[in-house]
Amino acid sequence: MIRAGRNACATATGSVTLLALILLMAKAPAVLAGEVFQVTYSWLPELGLNVTFFLDGLGLLFAMLILGIGLLIIIYARFYLSKNDPMGRFYVFLLLFQGAMVGIVLSDNILLLLVFWELTSLSSFLLIGYWKHLPEGRQGARMALAVTGAGGLAMIAGMLILGDIVGSYDLSVILQHADLIQASPMYLPALILILLGCFTKSAQFPFHFWLPHAMAAPTPVSAYLHSATMVKAGIFLMARMWPVLSGTPEWFYIVATAGLVTMVLGAWIAIFKHDLKGLLAYSTVSHLGLVTMLFGFGTPMAAVAGVFHIINHATFKAALFMTAGIIDHETGTRDIRRFGGLLNLMPIAGTIGVISAASMAGIIPLNGFLSKEMMLEEAWHTVWMDQNWIVPLLATIGAVFSVAYSLRFIFHVWFGKPRDADLPHHPHDPPFGMWGPPAFLTVLVVLIGLFPSVIAGPLVAATSGAVVGGELPEYHLALWHGLTPALGMSVIALIAGALLLMRHGGLMSVTANLSRPDAKAMFDCGIAKLVTLSRFVSDNLHNGSLQRYLCIMIVAALAIGLSGFYAEPDHTAGTRELLEVSPTAAIAWLLLVVTCIASVFMHHNRLLSLLLVGVVGLIVSLGFIYLSAPDLALTQISVEVVTVILMLLALNILPKETPKESMPGRKLRDWIVSIGAGLGVGGAIWAIMTRDLPNTISSYHLENAKTEGGGTNVVNVILVDFRGFDTFGEIIVLGIAALSIFALIETVTQGAAAKRLASWVVDNRRSADRHPMMMVVATRVMLPLSLMVGVYIFLRGHNEPGGGFIAGLVVSVALVMQYMASGFGWTQNRMAVNYHGMIGLGVIAAAITGVSAWVAGLPFLTSGFVHVHLPIVGEFELASAMGFDLGVFLTVVGAVMLALAKLSQVERMAEHVDVNLDPMDHDPSVAVATPEKEA
Repeated sequence: MIRAGRNACATATGSVTLLALILLMAKAPAVLAGEVFQVTYSWLPELGLNVTFFLDGLGLLFAMLILGIGLLIIIYARFYLSKNDPMGRFYVFLLLFQGAMVGIVLSDNILLLLVFWELTSLSSFLLIGYWKHLPEGRQGARMALAVTGAGGLAMIAGMLILGDIVGSYDLSVILQHADLIQASPMYLPALILILLGCFTKSAQFPFHFWLPHAMAAPTPVSAYLHSATMVKAGIFLMARMWPVLSGTPEWFYIVATAGLVTMVLGAWIAIFKHDLKGLLAYSTVSHLGLVTMLFGFGTPMAAVAGVFHIINHATFKAALFMTAGIIDHETGTRDIRRFGGLLNLMPIAGTIGVISAASMAGIIPLNGFLSKEMMLEEAWHTVWMDQNWIVPLLATIGAVFSVAYSLRFIFHVWFGKPRDADLPHHPHDPPFGMWGPPAFLTVLVVLIGLFPSVIAGPLVAATSGAVVGGELPEYHLALWHGLTPALGMSVIALIAGALLLMRHGGLMSVTANLSRPDAKAMFDCGIAKLVTLSRFVSDNLHNGSLQRYLCIMIVAALAIGLSGFYAEPDHTAGTRELLEVSPTAAIAWLLLVVTCIASVFMHHNRLLSLLLVGVVGLIVSLGFIYLSAPDLALTQISVEVVTVILMLLALNILPKETPKESMPGRKLRDWIVSIGAGLGVGGAIWAIMTRDLPNTISSYHLENAKTEGGGTNVVNVILVDFRGFDTFGEIIVLGIAALSIFALIETVTQGAAAKRLASWVVDNRRSADRHPMMMVVATRVMLPLSLMVGVYIFLRGHNEPGGGFIAGLVVSVALVMQYMASGFGWTQNRMAVNYHGMIGLGVIAAAITGVSAWVAGLPFLTSGFVHVHLPIVGEFELASAMGFDLGVFLTVVGAVMLALAKLSQVERMAEHVDVNLDPMDHDPSVAVATPEKEA
C-alpha cells in the first residue's frame, strides 16, 4: 500500500476509520435512547482480565470525536505532509493511536483499559517524534512519554486498588459500588494514584509543561492528539469514574483546584506566546483545566457543562490547529510577530480561523459562548474553603485571559497591516483538502451555537447521563438565559480581554524582565539527576562482572529463604520414610560428588571443565532413570550431547585456560556463598521430599492426563496441554535465542572483528585427518536409524516417554554428527535448509494448534483427541497435541542447527579452511599410486 502512493495510503487509512465510524453511528440512535451495548470475550478470567467492551453515551461521544476528527485529520494530512515525509509510516502510527484511544473509551475492564492507556503513550511517542530529524521533535516525544508514562504507572496501582476494593475489575461492576469505594480506607490512595494518571495525560498543573513541547510534531498530530484525543483521555477517565470517585471533599479540592489553577495559568502563558501552535497549546491546557474544574465541582449540572464543553472545544480547537498548520504551510513561519492582514491574502483560511477563535473566546452566538456561560454559572455557585468569591473571581480572570489570547490570534494574524512583507512564502489559500476539514468543523461551531438543543442536545443528554449515572437536573441549551451573573461575568471578560490585548506590548515588556520558573529546564534538570543516579548505580552494580551478579542474586535468594525459615518458629521432621540406598545409587552419588569437586578444582582448563560438566549431566540423567523419570532422562542426555558439541565449537577459538584468578579474599567469599547456596537448596529439597504436601498439582495432573489431555504420558500432557502456554513461550524464547546467536556471530564475521578473526593463529596441533573415514561411515549408517528413532519418539510421546522436544534433540544430534564427520560446508551444500524458516514454521505450527481450540469454543491450546480404528493397523489415537509437538520439534531442530551453522562459519574463518570437496579426507575407493607400482 505504501508503494501504491500517497493517495492510496490516505484512502486505505480513511476507509478503515470511515468503516468504524459507520458501524459506530449505526448504534448511535439506540445509545442516545439510553441503551447500552456490551461484548465480552473470555481471556484470563482467573486474573479478572477479560476482553470486555461496552458502549454507552460517554463512550459514544468520545468514539465519535476520535473517529470523526480522525477521519478529517487523515484527509488533512494527505495534503499537509510533503512528498519527503513517509506517508505510510505516519498513517500506521495514526491508526495505532486511534485504535488505542477507541479501546480506552470502550473498555469495560480496567485492566484492559490500562493496556490501551499505555499503548496511547507509546503510539503518541511515535507520532510526536515523527520528524525524528528535528531535535525538538525527539525531545518533545521523550518528554511526553516520560510524563504520561510515569502517570500511567501510578494509575495502574490506583486501578488495582480500586478493583481490590470492589472485588471486580469490570467497570460496569465498579460503577455500581460508589458507597463501598468511598467508605474504604484505600479510597484516598486510589484517588490520588488515578488522578496522577489523569492529570499527566491531560496536562494539568503541575504536569502541563509537556504538551507545548509536543507541538514539535506535525500539525495533523497536534490537531488530533492535543485537541480531541490523547489529552482528553484523562478527561474521559475522570468522567468515567465520576459516579464513584466524586462527591467527596477530597475529590473537590484536588480536582477542582488543579483544574482552576491550570485554566488560569495556561491562559496567562498563552497570551505571551509568539508561536501560533504554542499559543494554541497553552490555550488547550487552559480549556482542559476548565473541563477538569467542572468535573471537580462534583455537581450534576457542572458535569453537564463539562460534557458540553468537551464537544465545543474539540470542534473549534481542531479547526484552529489545522488553520495554524495552513498558515505555517503557506507562509513558512508560525511567528505571530511577522503576520498581519492575512485575511486579505487567505480569505478562506482567515474566515475559518476568525470564527473558530471567536468561539474559543466565548463570543455569542458561537458554541464556545454557550459552554463558557454554563461554566461561569457553575463557578458563581461554588464555594471554596468557605469562601464564595474565590472561584467566581478566578474563573472570570481565566475567561479574561482566554478572550485576550483569542483576540490576539484574530487581530494580530488576520487583521491590520502586514508586519513583515518578506515572509518565506507568499501567503495564499491552500487546496480544498487542507481547508475542507477545518471548514466542516467551523460549520459545526456555528450550528451548535445557533441550534444547540437540536444539534448537540441529545448527545449531551446521553453522555451526561452516563457520567452522572443517574437523573440529570433540568437544564436548557440556549443562547439566552436572561440577565444572569454568568452573563455579567462574560461581558466583563470580553471587555477586560480586549483592553488587555490593547496593552499587550506593554505587558510583554513588563513580563520579559520577570523571573519565572522554566518547567522545561526543571524537567531537564530532573532527568539529568536521574541519569546521573542511574549511571552511579549501574556503574557500581552492573560492571560487567558475571561473578558479582551471581553473588548478589544468590545472596538475595539465601536471605529470602532464611527469612522464611526463621519466620516459622516450629519446625517438625518430615513424615516420609527414607528409601534404601542401593550400592549402584551410592556409587553414582559418589561419582557425582567427585566429578563436581573435580570441576571446581580443574576449572582452569576450560575444555576439561566442559567435559566434567557433561559427565555431571549424564550422571544426573542416570539419577532420573533410577527415580523412574525416563522423559527427564532422555531430555537430559540429549541436551548434554548437543550442548557439549556446540560449546566445544565455541571454545575452540577461545583461550584454553582461564585468566588470572581472584584475590584470596574474594575466593573465600565465593566459597562461603557457594556452600551456603548448596546447603540452602539441599535443605529445601530435603524438606519437600520428606513431607506429604496436601493438594498438590501433581495429583490433578495424574488424574486428568488421560481424560482431559488424551495421553497416558503425564509429562508430555503437561507440556502440550496443562502447561502448554508455558511451553509455547519457551519455544519462542528458544527461537529468539537462536536468532540472537545468529545476529551476534554475524557481527563477528564483518568489519574489524572479522580482521581479528582472520589473524587468529592455531594454538595447538590439529589432526591431519579432519574427516576420518570411520566416523563418516558410522554416521552415515546411524543417520537413518537415528531419524527413525526420532520419528518413533515423536509419535509415541503422548502416551510413552518421548515427545517433540526429545525427538528434536535426537534428530539434531544425528544431523550434528553428519556435520562433524564431513564438515559443515560439504554437508550443508547437500542438505540446504532454511533454519530461520524452520524456527518460524515451528512457532506458527504451535500457534495454529493453540488457536484452533478457539474454533471449538475451548481455551487456547486445549487438546482434542479421537480414537481411530483401521483394519490392519488396529486402534490408535489422533490428538491435536501432535501439531503442537511438531512445532516444538521444528523449533528445536532449527535452533540447534542455526547455532551450529554460525559457529561453524566462525571456525572456518579462523582456521582458514575451505569447504572440502569430498565427504572424507581419504577415500578408499580411489587408488593411490605407490613408487613400486610406478616402477
